[in-house]
Amino acid sequence: THTHTHTHTHAHTHTHEHMMHTPTRPRFCSTYRSPSLALFFRARLLCLPSVGGRAKASLSASQRATTRSAPLGLKMEQEPLLLRAARGEKVEYTPVWMMRQAGRHMQCYRDLVKKYPTFRERSEIPEVSTEISMQPFDKYGVDGCILFSDILTPLPGMGVQFDIKESSGPKLPPVRTKEEIDNIYIQKDWATAMPFVKQTLGELRTRVGNKATVLGFVGLPYTLATYLIEGGTSKEYLEIKKMMWSEPKMLHTMLEKLAENIGEYANFQIQSGAQVIQVFDSWAGSLSPEDYDVFALPYQKMVVKAIKDKNPTTPVIIYIAKSGALVERMASTGVDCVSLDWTVSIEEARRRIDNKDMIFQGNLDPSILYAPDHIIKERSEAIVKMGGGRNHIMNLGHGIEATTSEEKANFFVKTVQAMKH
Repeated sequence: THTHTHTHTHAHTHTHEHMMHTPTRPRFCSTYRSPSLALFFRARLLCLPSVGGRAKASLSASQRATTRSAPLGLKMEQEPLLLRAARGEKVEYTPVWMMRQAGRHMQCYRDLVKKYPTFRERSEIPEVSTEISMQPFDKYGVDGCILFSDILTPLPGMGVQFDIKESSGPKLPPVRTKEEIDNIYIQKDWATAMPFVKQTLGELRTRVGNKATVLGFVGLPYTLATYLIEGGTSKEYLEIKKMMWSEPKMLHTMLEKLAENIGEYANFQIQSGAQVIQVFDSWAGSLSPEDYDVFALPYQKMVVKAIKDKNPTTPVIIYIAKSGALVERMASTGVDCVSLDWTVSIEEARRRIDNKDMIFQGNLDPSILYAPDHIIKERSEAIVKMGGGRNHIMNLGHGIEATTSEEKANFFVKTVQAMKH
């Protein structure tokens, strides 16, 4: 849902018809009843001596989390922790959030599914997507609040319709001919095409203030093209690979159109309130290095350049699943931060990348959140220590699994936040 819903719903999709009515305000987790009450419970939760009794560090974390913030447009005392870390600044704690944190592992999200049964309702009704985005922030006190959406969300703005089924994931009419590719258009007005994204991001900035960083996200051209050509999720990606060999020019035309659209869609998210952008090319990890350099890397660079040309100070994070072999290539795209999966350590990634100012995100194996608490604590602390307190954002190496317990997710977050540099 990044579809990364970060989704990627991450059917992948990162999860994450335009509205015909204004819904009644949905009921959510009990901690939402008032801002002050939410802050009270959050502070109490952060102060619980649940991580090795480190009450002093936990108290500091709660004080950081509950710092008062000024309205948008006014100078605030300090920018949010994750934003400062993503810029390479020295920070007092390693910020932590989880890919796919807003979604099925949370009971309050599953309750909402009963009232809003389709993914597009949940991600395109601003009041609902805002509350879903806020759920992990209010429950765990994560340092990043990511837009609840999907990498496929902007497709209707390019003339491509899609649906996401709860059981089988995204479904699209396959785009495999020159005529079908020609029908993909360049969107010039994302605010009109995706007004719900603008509203949700604006509301998130207002709701979290400086207590967390608001992240937007987009899918990169190769992964989006995979969905378009395959007509949904795929295990072998044979249709797009057939096009590589039989009609490479046609595929490049599609990738160029997607790159132009996605770059501007990301800029629209920044204009709407996103403070950091994460870009996902989840399925590019299925390519050989030679094909990656032809069909993925140039279009990743196009999107990142489009973002940096208009928003040079906005940090950009790149994530690719199964990307241990691609770390150097990911770092060459112009991003500020490489999000690692768990197949490569931060220490190794730093050795392999020439740019010593590169920031890394990750990279706990999500399956460790099914382990006993002492293992979660041991593995999480080891990664934070390897990060060294600078140029590191703690996360999972992939999206959190839907059957992960909220107690384990909370323990992971609190473990990281209890570690003072």
